[in-house]
Order: sequence, then structure tokens, then C-alpha cells
Amino acid sequence: MSQEKADVVVVGLGVGGEETAGRLAQAGLDVVGIEPELVGGECPYWGCVPSKMAIRAANLLAETARIDGIAGRAHAIPDWTPVAERIRDDATDDWDDTIAVERLIGKGVRLVRGRGRLAGPGIVEVDDTTYTATRGVVLATGGAPVVPPIPGLSDTPYWTNRDLLAAKELPDSLLVLGGGAIGVEMAQALARFGVGVTIVEARDRMLAQEEPETSALIADLLGRAGIDLVHGAAAARVTYDDGFVIALDDGRELAAERLLVSVGRRPSLGPIGVASVGLDPKALSVPVDDRMRAGERLWAIGDVTGKGAFTHMAMYQAGIAVPDILGEDGPRATYHAVPRVTFTDPEVGSVGMTEREARDEGRNVHTGTASVPTTTRGWVHKAGNEGLIKLVVDADEDVLIGATSVGPWGGEVLSALVVAVHARVPISTLRQMIYAYPTFHRGILDALNDLG
Repeated sequence: MSQEKADVVVVGLGVGGEETAGRLAQAGLDVVGIEPELVGGECPYWGCVPSKMAIRAANLLAETARIDGIAGRAHAIPDWTPVAERIRDDATDDWDDTIAVERLIGKGVRLVRGRGRLAGPGIVEVDDTTYTATRGVVLATGGAPVVPPIPGLSDTPYWTNRDLLAAKELPDSLLVLGGGAIGVEMAQALARFGVGVTIVEARDRMLAQEEPETSALIADLLGRAGIDLVHGAAAARVTYDDGFVIALDDGRELAAERLLVSVGRRPSLGPIGVASVGLDPKALSVPVDDRMRAGERLWAIGDVTGKGAFTHMAMYQAGIAVPDILGEDGPRATYHAVPRVTFTDPEVGSVGMTEREARDEGRNVHTGTASVPTTTRGWVHKAGNEGLIKLVVDADEDVLIGATSVGPWGGEVLSALVVAVHARVPISTLRQMIYAYPTFHRGILDALNDLG
């Protein structure tokens, strides 16, 4: 094998790896960036960006249907073609990363196409070349869709999010395996384009990671929109013959033209050689400290750390790893105020702990809830105003430790709650704030009043 040296080798150039490699190169280090697919990773090509384009289009159809009785009469004819064209032309350049590559190389990064594999501390192999990093290696290899070991599934042409968002045409019917964030987002969006959708969730409710009140509200809205919801039953077998059939463990069978597998994402540590640096290749994530250090001359960021498969998490961790690699006294990672948004209509924004998580920790918990339709802005908004705000308070410390914001622009309303949880703002201070009237975020005050 040929031998090369660099100051830093970054394995994986998704959003976190690209950010890390670019910043280190701009700081004057010799950086090798290794990526087997597209520079930028999942988010811009198959995840956050194209999915939100599809959701934006679907929400426009829903908003058009809400005009009647408020602003006149309107009728929209759904057409997936402009959505597919926008994803292809505006979001992904037809899945071409030339612009991202030029941006990265322009910062001074040496790009290597291939799959990087650790071969010891500071050593990475790619095909027939070994790279030795004098300062260290950064693992930013992300994750991949989980494909559950359901009999028959692997023999079928099932879709993941990548296949769906690259589709030029939509099927007449779709089975969605998994009622988490991606599953419900895509189910609602495609239903608004006329697809008959059924969601199958093995757990007892959709969006099981969220507050029960959130799950109930979203399930009710999805059901009223004609989406069939099956929960509490697992897929026992999948067959395909010019269409999909899922046999459930309760004896029922469900059929559709297409099947979307959306049961989560997970990193795979074995193929990236973590055993060579003393880490468990069967683990679900790479353990890191508060500086993103994972071992001797080794840092890890993003999905591979198990702290949340979010673009904003990868960028946050990159901002912590970079100064540490440069030998600077930078910030330390904390995870008590991690935000997440499910881009359904209404949006579901959450931060920190749920009520159940807090009680399971033995905390003295108080909660306050406000219904968005009963707030002034919700009443004015009328059609499409469904939502709630829920606060989870540690009564002993008098601080907010978790919050949920469901409603129109729920993800934007969440920002105020993220600040409160992150900065541990006293509840007494939150009560004394001035909340602009009539805004959706004023519902936070209503939820505070509900605390008593």
C-alpha cells in the first residue's frame, strides 16, 4: 500500500465532516477528507432539504383547501412533477456534488473518494493507500437507514427515504413501516398528493418519542386526513408480487403498491475499523467526552456519537471538536437542551426531557399546558390552528427542563423554549417576560399560567 501523511484525516464528509475539514484546513492544517458518496452527506441530497421541499409543497395544497370559509373559494390540483423537478434541479443538482467539492477544495482540503477504515491510532486506510494523521482522525461517518430483519423484506424493492425523494412519480398507494418523525412527515405529505397511505408502527402510538398529548393530536389529524394508522402490531413477513403485502403478527394483512421503510437510522461501526483502536464494533455508537474525544488521536462527531441524528447536532459537535484539535480552549458539549422538530402540519418542536423521562429520573415535576386554538393567535388563525404547548418543570430547581411546541410554525416557537431550557432560566423570570401579542409564542405564557 502507498503511504501518505496529513495533519488530520476526516472520515466522512456529511455536514459535520465537511464543516470540520473545511475549518481545520482554513486554520492552516493539512487535511485529508474521505467520502465514498456525495460531499455534504444525507441532509442536502436525501434528507432535510429535499424532504422539506416536498413538505412545503404538500402544505401549500392543505392551505389552499383552508381558504374556503375564510378568504373565498379555491381548489388545487396536486402534481408531484414540479416537486420532483425542484428536488432534482434546486436541491441536489441532480445528485451532483460538484459545487460542494469545489467549496471544500477551495478551503484547502485534499478530497479522497472512497471508504475510509481505521487501522490503528491515527491511521486510516482507503483502498490501496494508508494515511497517517500526525494530529488525529475525525470520525464523521453518519448513519444509514435501519432495515429490520423481517422475513421476506430484503428480497423486495422497498423504498427508503432516498428512493422516495428521488421518485419522479408517486404510487397510488403506500405502506409506511415506522411511525417516527420521517414516517409521519412523508405519510402526511404524500397523502396530500393523493396517495393512499397506511402507517404501521409496532409501538403503541405514533411519534412515540414525543409527549403522549402530541402523539394523540397528530394521530387524530392524520386519521381525519384519511391516513390509516396501525399501531401496536409488528410486521411478521413482507412479500412482493407487483405490489407489497405486509402480514402483521396479529393476523392482519395490508397491501399497497409501494413500501417505505422508515424505522430509524443507525451508524455501523464494524466497517469503519473501530476495533483497531480498541472500540466495540458491535456498539450502537462511539463514546465521546465533552470535547468529542473518542480515543488516542481520535475524535468523533455526528450520528456516529449517538447523541441525536440531526444536522444541527453534527454542526454543534464540529464546533466543539475543531478548537480542541487546534489545541484551543474551546466550549464543552452539553446535551440537556437538544431541540428536534418533526415537520408535520402542525409542526412538532421539542427540547429537553419529556414528562415521563423527568419522572423516571425521580424529579419533582410540574407541567403546564396551553391549547393553541384557545390562544388569541390560534383563534385568529382558525383553519389549521391545531396545536399545544407543554412545559415540563423541575419544581425543586424552578427551571424548565423540557418543552413541546406543536402548532403552525411550532419549530420556530420552540426557539424561545430552547433558550429557556439551555440557560436554565428561572420560571419566575419566564413569568415576568413580555410576550408579544397576539403571537403564537404568547402561548408559552398561557402554559406558564397553567402551572399554577
